Amino acid sequence: MSPEHIGVTGYDSFHFVVENLERSRAFYTSKLDFKEVARAGDDLVARSGQQSLVFGAGDVRVCVSTPLGQHSKAARYLHRHPAGVMSLAFRVESLEQTMAFLEKRGGTFLVDPLVHDDGHGGTYRAVEIATPLGDVAFRFVERQGYEAFAPGFVDSGVGNRGRPDNAFGIEVVDHVTSNGLTMVPIVGWYRDVLGFEPFWEIKFHTEDVAKRFAHGSGLKSIVMWDPKSKVKFATNEPLRPHFRDSQIYKFVEDNAGAGVQHVAFNVTDIVATVVELKRRKVDFMDTPAAYYRDLPRRLEALGIKNVKEELSLLEQHQILLDGSQDRYMLQIFLREAKALYSDERAGPFFYEIIQRCGDEGFGYGNFRALFESIERAQKAAGG
Repeated sequence: MSPEHIGVTGYDSFHFVVENLERSRAFYTSKLDFKEVARAGDDLVARSGQQSLVFGAGDVRVCVSTPLGQHSKAARYLHRHPAGVMSLAFRVESLEQTMAFLEKRGGTFLVDPLVHDDGHGGTYRAVEIATPLGDVAFRFVERQGYEAFAPGFVDSGVGNRGRPDNAFGIEVVDHVTSNGLTMVPIVGWYRDVLGFEPFWEIKFHTEDVAKRFAHGSGLKSIVMWDPKSKVKFATNEPLRPHFRDSQIYKFVEDNAGAGVQHVAFNVTDIVATVVELKRRKVDFMDTPAAYYRDLPRRLEALGIKNVKEELSLLEQHQILLDGSQDRYMLQIFLREAKALYSDERAGPFFYEIIQRCGDEGFGYGNFRALFESIERAQKAAGG
């Protein structure tokens, strides 16, 4: 590994904090077909003051924790925020070299490295650093023959080892998107501390929303990535005029600070996925009809002539399509958690489902359609 590279090889897991653990269990297992692969052992529960469950699909691992007392990390998080992502974890080739890279670039370590031997020849080494995303920490994990989820966790259900099958073909995290009132410190941190590079950038202000309501609003977004591992982070900030009316600003208000807005999962057949998720009573964000009226013209302008899916089906299920030169992608976004559950404390986080057909970008048209969809929902709710 080059000493000028952070050594990230991919996502390891992400850690949610919620007030209702059983509701999360039902969502992941009954709605998204994740398997319950691990849980915090009794000793860890007693030490941490929180209960944790881990759900898996392919290489994706979601750890969900809820506080059992007022002095746990989960309780402290929920004292300041609604339910949301407390940390993101990444696998690295060598924790020692990753730490040396971060120290050289000014990374702020939160704790000393955790080192654990499982007694069977496997080792787990990890360290956490602070981020510009408020209470969201980044964890870097080195696994050498270590099959458990993490120290203190025990297998449950199918167990953590292997790659649990998923009915929708969910296997990996495609990207993570965060919102803040200003992206300069966030994007600069990705570049200067993590060594990431610019991948994509966009800014716009809505127009048709402005015709329906008093005025529209806008955003600016920059995607940073690690070319070696292809790990991508998108960051959004509100755009003036009407800065405080942007849905990005509202997310920051609802979340009580900057944080992770959504996580995207890859699937192999998005139409079948959406049909089944709707059958399981999962709600998605609406897409304006004008998007589909304009889609044939946009596809021609983008040079996309090889779409295998029927456009009528995409419109029926409100799936977005973008790309260029016969490379395209299909996307759809679940409603934010607080809307799914009619519970403000469930938070403004949501999931994205994406199918990539050669295109690795983010898509201007899709990005704008998502923004406007969220903004319409907030206006309808009186937000």
